[in-house]
Amino acid sequence: MNGTIQFVSKLSFIVCLFVILFSYAMFQGGFVSWFLFFSFLPIFLYHIALLFYPIGKWEVNRQLSGHVVKAGDRVSVTIRIIRRMPFPLYYCICEEVFPDSLNKIDSYKEKYHYFDQPEKLNVQRKIKKIVFPWFRRTIEFPYVIEQIPRGEHQLQAVRIKTGDVFGMVKKEHIFQVSDELIVYPNERPIRLLEQVSSYEQGSTPTYSVNTNNTNMVTGIREYIPGDKFTWIDWKQTAKKNTMMTKEFEQEKSTDTLIVLDNCQEGSTNIIAYEAAIEVAFSLINTMQQQASQVGFLIVGEKMPFFAVHQDPAQKDLVRKQLTRIQPSLNTQFAVKLREVSMTVARDNVVMIITTNLNEAFVQSLRRMMQRAKRVIVLFIQSASKVTKQEHAIIQQLKIEGVVITNLSEEQLTQNTIEVSIT
Repeated sequence: MNGTIQFVSKLSFIVCLFVILFSYAMFQGGFVSWFLFFSFLPIFLYHIALLFYPIGKWEVNRQLSGHVVKAGDRVSVTIRIIRRMPFPLYYCICEEVFPDSLNKIDSYKEKYHYFDQPEKLNVQRKIKKIVFPWFRRTIEFPYVIEQIPRGEHQLQAVRIKTGDVFGMVKKEHIFQVSDELIVYPNERPIRLLEQVSSYEQGSTPTYSVNTNNTNMVTGIREYIPGDKFTWIDWKQTAKKNTMMTKEFEQEKSTDTLIVLDNCQEGSTNIIAYEAAIEVAFSLINTMQQQASQVGFLIVGEKMPFFAVHQDPAQKDLVRKQLTRIQPSLNTQFAVKLREVSMTVARDNVVMIITTNLNEAFVQSLRRMMQRAKRVIVLFIQSASKVTKQEHAIIQQLKIEGVVITNLSEEQLTQNTIEVSIT
């Protein structure tokens, strides 16, 4: 309705100008009056033609350099306009209509420098470009989307504006052009610190993760720096005149259950939430590389479980799930964790990733400790935002035997994230 009113008003304005100039030429007469009339006649005709020119029939498409990327990457975009009739246009403005999900940035590990100021990662993306097409039938608008955040983003529309030189006629149309941009979470290098041991041949402490237990001796081999002193076979060492160690049959790795807190209780630090997702995905990959039996549970309104060790394709499902999830509103993590604790096997190692500590969580954790072999908590929060109550909870959990690590900006900005598991 508004478009029709604007069309009629613009047409009336142009016709009125034409009538005024024609009346001036008729009543004034003379060469000058008619010269002005015929000189402006092409301009009037152009404005009327532009007014009726259907820009809504243009063919508009969008080309992306990639539809699947990782958080923090950049994507090159080209918007192409194809029009059948080479109608002369002085200018053409193209504007991408971004969804709200793209109104924030991800700068890899650099974003953790703003851990205590998450609002600084909020931006208002706006891409608007102008070209002067004249008679060209194909018009292209290239641009780049920088620092794309995690998620599934739907690019839905492109706004096109054009008009005449004098600004008397302006036309605008929004083209529905759908493209999906999938941005996976980042994978960070993680070092699992189980114990600190010093080898006889050097005094430098070395961190090692022993995910397997020794059982039956199956053979011997040459000594490798890092082998335990008790593994040395002294008889074979004497015979071969070189250091030999025993080889053992490996027992089945202890099952590890990784639990991600996806509940929103109060205000959520969005950077801490994104860090939790990155750490969870990175832990799964690290455990898989060590041939551990890994299960992954997302605790929220819905509680999807993935047995990653049973099916390698489950890792892709985990990545897709972590790409699309958002915090669950009005869901208490402590209540859900209490339900989970009833299903945990006694030989499980449970690793809990959370951004919030409270007394209800401590009570649920105590129930978990009664069933699980070991409980490890990764508490992700900015150092300046950890409250006195949370500091007290951390000390209390350590006394009760819970392995807890606080991952703040100091740890998350490092190239490798170190996590204690004993």
